[in-house]
Amino acid sequence: MTKSNLLIIKLILVIFYSLPFSAYGESDYLIKNNFLEMEKGSKDAPVTIVEYASFTCPHCASFHKDVFKKIEKEYIEKGYVKFIYREIYFDAPGLWAGLIARCNDNSRYFGIINLLYEKQELWTMANSEKEMIEQLLSIAKQAGIEKKDALSCLNNKDKALELVEFMKYNVENDNITSTPSFIINGELFSNMSYTDLKEKIDLILSNI
Repeated sequence: MTKSNLLIIKLILVIFYSLPFSAYGESDYLIKNNFLEMEKGSKDAPVTIVEYASFTCPHCASFHKDVFKKIEKEYIEKGYVKFIYREIYFDAPGLWAGLIARCNDNSRYFGIINLLYEKQELWTMANSEKEMIEQLLSIAKQAGIEKKDALSCLNNKDKALELVEFMKYNVENDNITSTPSFIINGELFSNMSYTDLKEKIDLILSNI
């Protein structure tokens, strides 16, 4: 990935954060195409959890390592919860990670985000952008993505623009101000412990 491409990705974030979403309009693809939405679980689940998280956020990593795996086993896999993951980009590295997670197709997405969070300290604390990119390429390789394909995904400026626009649309609609944040059946919550999240899910299920 060249320095010029790194700069372009950074500029994408600067431009989108400096302008209101209304400057772009509610693009048809945001409404009609769901390929940007990443979800797990039954579409008919009685509980829908939308998580807003950043790949460079330590609290988000803690949630995925300590809480999400339990929720996945106890509720998502059993059909009680539909889980939607939405990316927040506070910085260029977070966007690079998102491009890697969605590389080629979305079949590896949740496996890759698990790797990104498990190895977060390693790649986010790299001494240089070059080293950070190498760490992300290593994660891609571990997920079965060849280096040339991963580099192509990192250089995909059109996808980067789509992801940032999709993020802005959702963040402004849902009034997201921090990560991780959760929308549970339409109600907004900030970072939650396993106990608090389980209690909320169980309360909803008990009233069905």
